[in-house]
Amino acid sequence: MTDIPGSSSPAPKRESFLRQVKRLAGPYWHCERKAKVRGAILLLLLLTMCQVGLSVWGNYWQRGLYDALELHSVRKVLVQVGVFGIILSLSLTVTAAHLMVKRWLQIDWRAWLTERLTSRWLDEARHYRLGFTPGEHDNPDQRIAEDIRIATESAIGLAHSLTFSLLTLGMFVNILWDVSGGIDVPGTSVHVPGYMVPLAFLYAALGSSFGWVVGRPLVRTTNALQTAEATFRFGLSRVREHSEAIALMRGEPLERAGSGTRFRQVMRDWNRQSLAYLGLVSFGTAYGSLLPILPILVAAPQYISGAMTLGALMQAAQAFQQLTSSLSWPVDNIGEIARCRASAERVLSLHEDMQEMDGYAQAQSGPHIALERVPGDGLAAEDLCIAEPSGRVLIEGLSLRIERGERVLINGDPGVTGSLFKVLGGLWPWGSGCVRLPGVEEMFFVAQRPFLPEGTLREVICYPRMQGACGDDIIIRAMESVGLSRLTARLDEYDNWEQVLPQRVQQQLGFVRVLLHQPPWIFLEEATDAFDPEGERQILDTLFQQLPGSTVLNISFHPDLSVLHGRTVTLNRSTETKVLFGMRRGQNGNGQNGNGQNGNGQNGG
Repeated sequence: MTDIPGSSSPAPKRESFLRQVKRLAGPYWHCERKAKVRGAILLLLLLTMCQVGLSVWGNYWQRGLYDALELHSVRKVLVQVGVFGIILSLSLTVTAAHLMVKRWLQIDWRAWLTERLTSRWLDEARHYRLGFTPGEHDNPDQRIAEDIRIATESAIGLAHSLTFSLLTLGMFVNILWDVSGGIDVPGTSVHVPGYMVPLAFLYAALGSSFGWVVGRPLVRTTNALQTAEATFRFGLSRVREHSEAIALMRGEPLERAGSGTRFRQVMRDWNRQSLAYLGLVSFGTAYGSLLPILPILVAAPQYISGAMTLGALMQAAQAFQQLTSSLSWPVDNIGEIARCRASAERVLSLHEDMQEMDGYAQAQSGPHIALERVPGDGLAAEDLCIAEPSGRVLIEGLSLRIERGERVLINGDPGVTGSLFKVLGGLWPWGSGCVRLPGVEEMFFVAQRPFLPEGTLREVICYPRMQGACGDDIIIRAMESVGLSRLTARLDEYDNWEQVLPQRVQQQLGFVRVLLHQPPWIFLEEATDAFDPEGERQILDTLFQQLPGSTVLNISFHPDLSVLHGRTVTLNRSTETKVLFGMRRGQNGNGQNGNGQNGNGQNGG
C-alpha cells in the first residue's frame, strides 16, 4: 500500500545525544553569518582557555599561600595576597567577557533557529496541514517558543563546561602527577609514581558509571514532563481563546475538570522525575562529600613523614578535586543533558515531520488532489474525489466549472462543502483528481469567523497587508458600506477584537477586507450566518454592487440566497462507505458524486 498522509509509519531509531546536537548546530555553523558565529565561538574557546589558565595559576597560588603559612612568614603571605588580587581582577574580567560572548551565542543561535523553524511552519499552510500528519509534533508553538530556548541555551552551556573539563583534565593530570610523587606498595618492591592520578581516574570512573545508571531514567521522565506541561498550557490557552462560548454554555465545570486532569498528569510526571532525581541527588551528595576529604587522607602519610609540605598537600588535594570533577562531567551534567536532549528531540521531531509532509507532497506517489494555477482563467474540477485524512471518501466523481464573473451558491453536506472550501484554498490534499484554479493573488477567502489579530482596528482591517497599505478614506468608505460607520472613530484603538466584537461585526469586518482588496475571485464559507435574512441580503447586495466583475463562490445553507446567485450547486456526502487510499483507482468509483448528479447541481437562477 502506498504511504499517505495520515498513515502510520514505524518509529524512527532514537539518535544519540551528540548526533542530535550536531543536527541542530551544523546548519547554524554553516549559516549565512557563519564568519561572525565562528568568530564568537573561537573567542569563547580562547576565554575558556584563559579560565583554565587562571585555575592553574590559582592552584599554584594556593600552594604558595599554605607554604607561607607553614613558615610563619608575614612577608610571603602579603606577597600571596597581592598575587591573589591580580588573579581575582583577571578572573572577573575574563568571566564577564566569557558570560557576554556565551549569552550572545545562545540568543543568536536561538533567534536563527526560531526564525528558520517558524518560517517553515508558517509557509505553505504547514501549520494547518501538520495537524493531520502523524508524528510527535504536538504543541508546535511550545516547541518553537520553549524547547528551542532550552536546547540552544543548554547545548552551549554543556559545550563550554565540557571544553573546560577537558582542558582542566589535561592541565591537572601533570600537576597531580608531579605533586603527589610516588608510593611503594606495602610488602612489595613495587613503586607507583604519581599514584594519585590513577586513584582519581578510578574514583571518577566508578562514580560516573554508577551515576549514569542511576540517572538514566531522568531523560525519559524529563521528556514526559515537558510534554505534559505543554499540554497543560495549551489547554489553558484554549479556555482563554474561547472564554465567551464557555461562559455562555456554563462549561466552566467541564473545563475545570479537564484542566485538573491535565495538571494531574503533570503531577504524575513530576513525581516520576522526582524519583529519578532522588537517586541521582543522593549519589551526588555522597560523591561530592567524599571528594575533598579523600585526597587529603590518601596523601596524609607523606605529609606526616615530611615528604610533602603543607602547600604541596593542599595543592595535591585541589588538583585531585579538579581532576575528578573534570572526569565526572557526565554525572554532574546528566540532569542538564536530559533536559537538553528532551528539548532537542521535540524540536527535531517537529522539523522532521514537516520534512516528511513536504516529501510526500513532492513525491505525489499516492492519491492526492492536484492543483493547477492558471492566472486569468476560470475554475474547474475534473473527476474530483475528496476524502478525509483517514482515507474515507466524502464525495467522488465531482466535475465543476465556474467561469469568471459568475455568482455560485454551494450547499449540501457541511462536511463536503467545508472540505471543498479547503481544497480550493490549497489546504486539503486528501483525495484525487485535478482542480484548475486562478492565480493565488486573484483569490480571496472569507471564513465563517475571520481571524482578527490583536492590535489596532486599522491593523485588523488591513490584515494580511500592512496597515500603511490602506488609506483612511478607503477604509472608512468600506466600513460605511457594510454598516460599520460607528467603528470608524476607533481605528487606532488597540484591543483584542476577537473577544470584544460580536460575531456579526467580525463577519462584517471580513467583508470590509474584501472591499479593500477588490479580488477577482471571492470565496465565502458561511460568512453571513450571523446575519438576519435581511442583513444577509444587504451585505451580499453591497458586495455585488461594489465588485460587479468579481466571481463569487458562496458556501451557505440559507436557501433564500439562491435568488441572489446565478446558479446553485448541491453537494451531498457519498452514501457508500469507501476508502480511497490503498485501493486501485476506479475499483469503487462510479463516475458520480454522492447524490448521483453530475456535480453542476441545479440552476437556481
